[in-house]
Amino acid sequence: MNAAPIATRRQPARRRTAGGAKLWWTVHQWAGLKLALFMTFVVFTGTLAVFSHEIDWLLRPALRVAPASVTGPTDWAAVAEGAASALPSAKITRIEAPIGRGFAAQVSATTAADELIYIYVHPTTGTVQGLGSYVGAQVILRRMHRHLLLPVDIGVPIVSSLALLLAVTLGTAFVVYKRWWRGFLKPVRLRNARLAWGDVHRLVGVWSMWFLAVIIVTSLWYLVESLGGDAPPHPSVDVPPTALEGPALAARLGPSLAAAQASYPGLRIEGIIFPSRRNGAFQFQGQDGAILVRDRANAVWTSAETAETRLVSDARDLGLHQRIGEAADPLHFGTFGGLLTKIVWFAFGLALTGLCISGAAICGLRIARGRDGHASAKGAALAVWRGMGVWRWVSIAAIATAFILLPDLLAGLAG
Repeated sequence: MNAAPIATRRQPARRRTAGGAKLWWTVHQWAGLKLALFMTFVVFTGTLAVFSHEIDWLLRPALRVAPASVTGPTDWAAVAEGAASALPSAKITRIEAPIGRGFAAQVSATTAADELIYIYVHPTTGTVQGLGSYVGAQVILRRMHRHLLLPVDIGVPIVSSLALLLAVTLGTAFVVYKRWWRGFLKPVRLRNARLAWGDVHRLVGVWSMWFLAVIIVTSLWYLVESLGGDAPPHPSVDVPPTALEGPALAARLGPSLAAAQASYPGLRIEGIIFPSRRNGAFQFQGQDGAILVRDRANAVWTSAETAETRLVSDARDLGLHQRIGEAADPLHFGTFGGLLTKIVWFAFGLALTGLCISGAAICGLRIARGRDGHASAKGAALAVWRGMGVWRWVSIAAIATAFILLPDLLAGLAG
């Protein structure tokens, strides 16, 4: 006798549940579809940027060295003196250690004509192997991905705000994908395109959740930074500018290097910033015991004139806010573990790019399906295009901006 009343009471709850699921699906679809073009562009350029140095290595023969010819650690003094001797009128601004045994040391310099260039130097012999434009894959891909080549204070908030959409898609995915934890080994069904795209999307999605969460958190941090929430600056010291230039300044690197190594024996130097017009210090930057920090977090400042150590900065002494800021880049691009983590980040970056595309394809197939439940590829593509609405023009404008501004980047950095 009580069965009918109980069923009657539960029916509205089921309708509410179905309505709620439909709402979450609509939100998930909206977040993934409206800016799908722009999201795909940003994710894909970021994925390529993970291996931007390696792309430059492929494109620039002067950046390559025979691994067998590298007989020890980087000889910083020899690299500096070799670069300064080859271009005595150029102003060296920075030296970066090779990122692998097959790479040359990279010297950033400004020519007498104010052109930014790289000087590629053998890391142990100091032999100059050639020159390269400052504008390469590393600069183009990083800047396109980070701020669309727009001014940083405009472009970074635009790009990093996409993290809000990614957060919505990740959060709603847990609702629309029932029992998602069972999907790690679920096979892809190939009975029709919509079913196959859906299974691939869910399979890649569950395996990529951790990666998507990392990208969301770090991107939100970039948004916070761009809106004024960046961490306090690292320790620094004012050193009177030096009148030394060219080969004479390069010759002073050796004594400063010895002082830096004596002051901070555990520092594995990865880069050296040269004195500028405003500060006469060499800055030796690198890694020590702190994890997930950029090279700048550990540093020794020495006077170029006297080789006296003026400041030692250890990342382990930084505050929490500063450590969060330092961790963003290594986590976002996967550089903290060398080649292995970069491969992982590149693979999951491609997976995330695929999620953007497959999500749009699922929406298109769902919208365009006919009475028989099937949709043509052309119909699905048209449905995606129409489904984006006015946001498709926003995406196209954002992507076009990066390419329109590319010639200005090339011209601006070339002189």
